[in-house]
Amino acid sequence: MAFATVIHLEMQLEGNRRLVCGQTTSDSTDGNIETGLSTVESLVFTHKGSAEEAASAVINADLPLASGNVAIHCVSADVVYFQAIGF
Repeated sequence: MAFATVIHLEMQLEGNRRLVCGQTTSDSTDGNIETGLSTVESLVFTHKGSAEEAASAVINADLPLASGNVAIHCVSADVVYFQAIGF
């Protein structure tokens, strides 16, 4: 199963900069958060869960990123909520 991303909010900021909020469901492997942006300047995310996670997802990319797909590393199936800013 591949990652599945749902965008919940897109907002135009100053100029052509945008803010995108959504969630990605992972499958215990490395994959991408597909933000829909062409350049990601910043990304903040957290996993959904009812308890602490010993090995939560981490970003596997250097920001700013000249792509809208931000690579993350997961060791368990996570639902990841994110906020990305970029173009």
